[in-house]
Amino acid sequence: MTEPLPLDKPILGDFTKRKKIIIMAGAMIGLLMAALDQTVVATALPQVVADLGGFDRFAWVFTAYMLASTALIPIMGKLSDIYGRKWVLIGGAAIFMIGSVLCGTAFTMNQLIIYRAIQGIGAASLMANSFTILADLFPPAERGKWQGLFGATFALASVIGPVTGGYITDNFEWRWIFLINVPVGIVTIIFLLLTMPSIHHQSNKGTIDFAGASVLILLVVPFLLALTLGGDLYDWTSLQIILMFLWSLIMLPCFVIIERRASNPIIPLWVFRNPVYSVSIFAIFMTGLGMFGGVVFVPLFIQGVVGSSATNSGAVIVPMSLAIVLSSTIAGQLIARTGHYKIFGSMGLGVMAFGLYLLADLGADSTEWLAVRNMIVVGLGLGITFPVYVIAVQNSFEHRFAGIVTSTTQFFRQIGGTMGVAIMGSILAVNVGRSMNEAVSQTPGADNLSNDVLLALGNPQLLIDIESKSKIQEALTSDPNTALAFSDLLEALRISLAESISNVFLLSMVFVLIAFLASFFVKEVALKGREH
Repeated sequence: MTEPLPLDKPILGDFTKRKKIIIMAGAMIGLLMAALDQTVVATALPQVVADLGGFDRFAWVFTAYMLASTALIPIMGKLSDIYGRKWVLIGGAAIFMIGSVLCGTAFTMNQLIIYRAIQGIGAASLMANSFTILADLFPPAERGKWQGLFGATFALASVIGPVTGGYITDNFEWRWIFLINVPVGIVTIIFLLLTMPSIHHQSNKGTIDFAGASVLILLVVPFLLALTLGGDLYDWTSLQIILMFLWSLIMLPCFVIIERRASNPIIPLWVFRNPVYSVSIFAIFMTGLGMFGGVVFVPLFIQGVVGSSATNSGAVIVPMSLAIVLSSTIAGQLIARTGHYKIFGSMGLGVMAFGLYLLADLGADSTEWLAVRNMIVVGLGLGITFPVYVIAVQNSFEHRFAGIVTSTTQFFRQIGGTMGVAIMGSILAVNVGRSMNEAVSQTPGADNLSNDVLLALGNPQLLIDIESKSKIQEALTSDPNTALAFSDLLEALRISLAESISNVFLLSMVFVLIAFLASFFVKEVALKGREH
């Protein structure tokens, strides 16, 4: 199949400015709803577990949503290319609302996990296609300012999500964190029904690639499961994890073979021959690998090393998120006005790498405010990159492929983030374990501590779990030697955690620097629709 030439006219480009804004408002509300559900649930989970039980499965409340929303993103993008954005988006919002109602009426943890997966299916459609609507409404030269606002929407969700979840949980029943999605979803659907016409891409009509879709799910889900469960529920060398990785490895060539032969593939393989697309996807993947792999451990540093409360550790993320909102919005406006995007991609990744370097310089004696400053630098860099690569990718293909090429940018960002968290978490655990083994061998009186206490000292969670720490300290008060040994080892654990997280930030910086270098190889194609 030959690669089509890019077209520069959006299919809804003749809409009035007012109508475009109304359509965009509906899409952004839907995107905010999906993004919020990734953060709002975290603060309510302790109450959910207290009500439903099933503490051993509470991580699956996140995992089920993540698996469904990530694995289905390319499929939802392809469906929107075939049937148009309107009905795929409306269907996604409806599925998300149904999942939300079910979550709000769940009476067992297993029910909640299943219903979260249904939510994830709807979220996949919302996340895949909200960005793609821009290609329907605006030529590439005008998309920057809107891409910046969409990036800001993600950042805003990370700010108001935990606060909203905490407020609802404290003042109402936890079920309302899900049920509140219903009126928001209704507003989204009404916006889309009344304002967005149903546009069909006739050239993309054809049978759905069911085989490709099925194999893609069989490839991605076990891979993400292995990354999520490895080093946590199962050891990385366990048979379960090895089999999941092996299965995904087998599915990869199967997927390639199916897609090469499919008349209407889920992911047309020829898109990877486009250098703008392939380099942009690589930069997005490496950014996700470094960014999510690094920043997720900042709250652990604030709580475990600095000694602040969980509330304060969450507050540290807020300035970074606000910096993302600011820089993403400004970068989008500048791209739209100048017609250049390549320099902003390199600039953002450079600033982000510098911010991660500053985070890596944090130590056991660092203050909370120093961490906040460094996170702001990271946020400024990340925000600048948000609009860049989606614009670059959309600008490089014929419009009828906008759904799939845009959705895959979100897909590879999610995959990179999941891999980053898994890699960084494993490195952190290994480094802390090694350091604590050395500390135990060098600390007088450590031999007198029980195996249970030594096992607890090998987990940084002990620094955060005030109740468990107090119980151990009370049990050791009768013997001054063991009490002193425990106190010394607790301090060694704090120092070890600081050093290990510093190493994680350094590795994150390396990944972002690789993305930074790759950004120089992104060919800048003149944004179509811009007056010269």
